[in-house]
Amino acid sequence: MLRIHQLKMKEVHTPDDIRQRLLKILSVSSSELLHYEIRKKSLDARRKPELFFVYTIDFSVKQEEKLLKRMKGKVSRVTDVVYPIVKKADRQLDFRPVVTGSGPAGLFCAYLLAQAGLCPIILERGGCVEERKKAVERFWQTGVLDPQSNVQFGEGGAGTFSDGKLNTLVKDTFGRNRYVLETFVKFGAPEDILYEQKPHIGTDILIQVIKNMRNAITELGGEIRFHHTLTGIDPKQKQIQINGEKWMDAKILVLALGHSARDTFEMLYEQKLSMEAKSFAVGVRIEHPQKWIDTWQYGREDRRELSAASYKLAEKLQNGRGVYSFCMCPGGYVVNASSEEGYLAVNGMSYHGRAGDNANSAIVVTVSPEDFGNSHPLAGMHFQRMLEKNAWQVGGGKIPVQRLEDFCGNKAGTAFHAVHPNMKGAYSLANVRQIFPCELARSIEQGIQMMDNRMHGFADGDALLSGVESRTSSPVRIVRNKNFTSNIPWIYPCGEGAGYAGGITSAAMDGMKTAEAVLKVLSIQ
Repeated sequence: MLRIHQLKMKEVHTPDDIRQRLLKILSVSSSELLHYEIRKKSLDARRKPELFFVYTIDFSVKQEEKLLKRMKGKVSRVTDVVYPIVKKADRQLDFRPVVTGSGPAGLFCAYLLAQAGLCPIILERGGCVEERKKAVERFWQTGVLDPQSNVQFGEGGAGTFSDGKLNTLVKDTFGRNRYVLETFVKFGAPEDILYEQKPHIGTDILIQVIKNMRNAITELGGEIRFHHTLTGIDPKQKQIQINGEKWMDAKILVLALGHSARDTFEMLYEQKLSMEAKSFAVGVRIEHPQKWIDTWQYGREDRRELSAASYKLAEKLQNGRGVYSFCMCPGGYVVNASSEEGYLAVNGMSYHGRAGDNANSAIVVTVSPEDFGNSHPLAGMHFQRMLEKNAWQVGGGKIPVQRLEDFCGNKAGTAFHAVHPNMKGAYSLANVRQIFPCELARSIEQGIQMMDNRMHGFADGDALLSGVESRTSSPVRIVRNKNFTSNIPWIYPCGEGAGYAGGITSAAMDGMKTAEAVLKVLSIQ
């Protein structure tokens, strides 16, 4: 297989235009081109409003060596790293591995174990995606929270009710990243996630993808037990307790908890599972009109056939803190993402079409154990709770929201002006600044003002801020060794909740690594 980079196309083009452009660049006839596929697609907006798409294309032709010699430096030979097919175990085990959590880490771990014939049991404290979707929509409409099945808990994990973004900074030399994307496509995601520079699925499609993946796991002999919460472990007997009642054997336990399983973290700490506090980030959601983002990025308000524009910003403050945009949702919604009564957290969500009036993104500032006041492993979790309690009180149980100008002036404000909230869940005008300690509030304000130097108008006084964005990543890390086991050797921590991932794709990849470790210790792979 050969590869060519930087194949540039005008904004409006067809698949046949790409083929003809490729033939022209390679100077080969149609009959000589045996196959081609898009490997990467990105947008070049440096000459906006004149826009171009830039492709990386893999292809094969007759007489490849001759072409390589003729186009030396412009075309290269590539060999794809393909993730190996999981081998079926040649022996039956006298136990079934247990996976707690059905987010991306748990699902992909269980999927590989199921392919190996190990018939894993997945324990999920929340409901299936169909049931969970109803519970979440009911919460947004009525404010009645189901503490076990909500935006954070339930089949698919927290990412199900987000944008479904699949880009990752994890370097992948084993083919896991591609495998994750191909698996999503296999179960119903659009094929363009295989090559788009910033792939995303969207909540509406992701729900069906998760359901299809669940069905595949069960067809392979796996079992998903919904409304099963891990409430205890017996390290010596290798047993776990479910829902505070019955005990079951778990000779191998994968902890794919997610970043919000606070009660489980507390139980595990009491059972002396080794864990430590880690840095994460907290902040607000900021909303701008999507048309303004489009105009800034594309050079025009009418984006025509282009998708809703996104942005990524980061600043380093004089106080040493980093402030950056996170989980940017073009044409999306700010959502009430709470999981505990009396506490309030927000997140961003987009449907696949990204057709909402506003763009929103988290603007967050880094916090570390020094900010938590002590070195206790759960200190970061308690810090999150403090901020979420503040948000609940400031907003009167509703999402607190205010104009940026009022945030800077430290006042609640009395009305919205040019921008109106695009939110899932009830909201109220309030002083969002009061959620945060003074230094963090100042850092958020300064970071937004500095971002305005890169995107003029970003710090417009009518932009909306809401809070609190506190679940950017896990506040704890469950310590594991090179074999992926904890200090309790039959327990395997993995994914975002355990502190080893930061998003859907990286969590799925870590679930795969953990499954590989389990198969290795069982001498199956």
